[in-house]
Amino acid sequence: MQLTKHTDYAFRILIYLAASDKELCKIQQLADRFDISKSHVMKIVNKLVNKGWVTSLRGKNGGIHLGIAAEEITLDKVVVLMEKTLNPANCTQPLCALRSACQLKDILLQAQEQYLSHLQQFTLADILDQDTVDVVRLM
Repeated sequence: MQLTKHTDYAFRILIYLAASDKELCKIQQLADRFDISKSHVMKIVNKLVNKGWVTSLRGKNGGIHLGIAAEEITLDKVVVLMEKTLNPANCTQPLCALRSACQLKDILLQAQEQYLSHLQQFTLADILDQDTVDVVRLM
């Protein structure tokens, strides 16, 4: 399974916020650091704020920061939140003539369940080693 850019960028933003020693981070700073459009970062951050994982403060001296402990954010939850669909096969667009007898979708669904189950074992904190923290703090 390949993650969409939306999910990939959400992970980058969460890792950055979790590893950063700054109290507040600006949207523009994230856009510049990861070479992502500001509007795209804002869409992603909005989802993360709505979920409660990121806190935002408006105004001239505002910004964002991690809203909960990194240990509380499991990797599977990030994927589920950010991915538009987790449906591993589209049997309706165009309508597949094999749909009534095909076993592929069931196998792919089982693989997806195992994938998410594996990710569930890890939190954002688990992927923050000292090298990651050092890189973020040098950015």
